[in-house]
Amino acid sequence: MNHDSYSNTYIKSILDEVKTVAMVGASANNVRPSYFVLKYLLSKGYEVWPVNPGQAGKEILGQTVYASLDDLPGVPDMIDIFRNSAAAGQIVDEVLAGGKLPKVIWMQLTVRHDEAAERAEAAGIKVVMDRCPKIEYGRLSGEIGWAGVNSRTLSSKRPSLKSGFQHRGLSGKKPG
Repeated sequence: MNHDSYSNTYIKSILDEVKTVAMVGASANNVRPSYFVLKYLLSKGYEVWPVNPGQAGKEILGQTVYASLDDLPGVPDMIDIFRNSAAAGQIVDEVLAGGKLPKVIWMQLTVRHDEAAERAEAAGIKVVMDRCPKIEYGRLSGEIGWAGVNSRTLSSKRPSLKSGFQHRGLSGKKPG
């Protein structure tokens, strides 16, 4: 797969298919990107399992924090990696060695490890690198576009505003 560019269909299929997300590198600090991505994904109906050994046993946004992927209550549909590129390679190797394979491994903005992506894809796992699910969700739903940011999607239809966060109307249903 070409990881320099992802089709909207590829990203949309992942965001529609995923229900549970393990967020490796989740932070309890409310100014960290992982905190507000976790908050956003929760608001969209995803079940998010924060993974951070330094916060294990505590809660972030009401979600129990786990020390490692091995401690999770089940196999997540997606592992969202908020660590550096070298750590991402190690995390992918741990996932592959553990045998509990997610559907997707998502590496956050600036995180890229092509060799690890190849290994994951060889095991049947979809991979996204150097992207943020919060940004992609907002871009595909039109949330970002109506806020004045270029979403690369042209439409004369303005999304209807609802109370709270809007849910991406591409599939017509909420995850879960």
